[in-house]
Amino acid sequence: MGDLLASLQSSAGAMQAFQQALDAISNNVANSSTPGYASQSVSMEALPFQPLAGLPGGVTVGGVQSSRDEYAEQNVRQQVSIQGTLESSSQNLAAIQTNFTVNSDQGIAGALNTLYQNFSSWSVTPTSNASQQTVITGAQQVALAFQQVYATLNQNQSATNVQLQQAVSQINSFASQLAADNQQIQKGDRNDAGLDAQIHSTLESLSEYGDITATQQSDGTWTVLLGGQTPLVMGSQQYSISLSFSTPPGAPATVAGGAPPARILDSQGSDVTAQISQGQLAGLLQVRNTVLPSLIGGAYQQGGLNILAQGVADTVNGILTSGNISDGPPPVPGIPLFTYNPATPTAVAGTLAVNSAMTPGQLAAIQPGPPEVSNGIALQLAALANPTGAAGEIDGFTFTQYFGSLASQVGQQASTAQSQLQVQQQTVAQAQNLRSQVSGVSLNEEAARLVQFQTSYQATAQLVTVLDTLTQTTINMLPQL
Repeated sequence: MGDLLASLQSSAGAMQAFQQALDAISNNVANSSTPGYASQSVSMEALPFQPLAGLPGGVTVGGVQSSRDEYAEQNVRQQVSIQGTLESSSQNLAAIQTNFTVNSDQGIAGALNTLYQNFSSWSVTPTSNASQQTVITGAQQVALAFQQVYATLNQNQSATNVQLQQAVSQINSFASQLAADNQQIQKGDRNDAGLDAQIHSTLESLSEYGDITATQQSDGTWTVLLGGQTPLVMGSQQYSISLSFSTPPGAPATVAGGAPPARILDSQGSDVTAQISQGQLAGLLQVRNTVLPSLIGGAYQQGGLNILAQGVADTVNGILTSGNISDGPPPVPGIPLFTYNPATPTAVAGTLAVNSAMTPGQLAAIQPGPPEVSNGIALQLAALANPTGAAGEIDGFTFTQYFGSLASQVGQQASTAQSQLQVQQQTVAQAQNLRSQVSGVSLNEEAARLVQFQTSYQATAQLVTVLDTLTQTTINMLPQL
């Protein structure tokens, strides 16, 4: 009788173990598409079989095991972080690139070429009011082209500033979520599969914005560092970062009116910008602090677009003021064609305009000499299209060539970022696929395991039925007291 009861007890325990295994399979199938979820399995352990010692054997659950591989998770986060860098860089560089068309009849390059042609036409008929007016009209188009590009680039800068603030806010939001998850772990939910999935999904989302280091502590909580050094989450404590547009202490601005750089500050107010090398935050910082200042200037440089606008204005003005409007007597000297605000070097392109005092008859075409040349100044201006000396050049480039170099620089950066992004998207897909093979839910495997444990459960249930019948029969055979 004792053996029957022991066998019945052992079988019942086995049924409970198989039921837990079936529950784990059901949970896997239900969460197969849950972000961050790793499949779980129930390990089976044999119980000691020593009948004389009252140990009937059987099977029990050894514990729930997760298939999650932290190395695979770390690899995915790293690749997602690199992709985030390239996504933000590619998007913003593409927007900037639209300002730098190099077509000979469009934008700044087109306006400069038209002005050179107008100078050439004027040199043929230096006293023609119509020719003089085309020069003024051409100059107005040049000024307008510079103003438009400058305004659009400033809009790009403002958009980048907004994106930076959004990225910082998103990082802080994810950090807050992780701190709350850590608090839940500290309350006893360390083995919660749903919480574990949520944490890893949040970590992957966070890695898109910055290069993070995530380490699980002995108590099950997660410590997250930005750039490997700046704490974002430690236990249930969140450490917020912030965005500042200011020059670093000890490094004051060297260019008047230039926009200060964007800086990332930790929770203590320390500058941690240099620690951020990947993620959307890194890509945005590169565009905001390096690419845009090289074009429209900043706290430490005038910017190529302003250098070009000032070069054009100063050169044209210098040639015109060296000439005469008329011989007189007395001779009437030429006046500048262009004006701009010299007090703000980083806004020359935005303030470039045609001198409001200029009229067609005030264009100085006469080169005083000796010998005097009636169209000499006009000829010098026309020669700016292909200068033979340093006048009319910037760093050895003609004005149109210099603009082309700016366009080439931006275009090359945009093209490189886009090409690298396409490759990186494939790399991320491969990393995620590898992770899925290691810890993802395979419905085919779960189906096979389901059949296995269902069969075991049914067989054990039949055994329990037989044992129950035997036990009942044995009891009925016992003499009635």
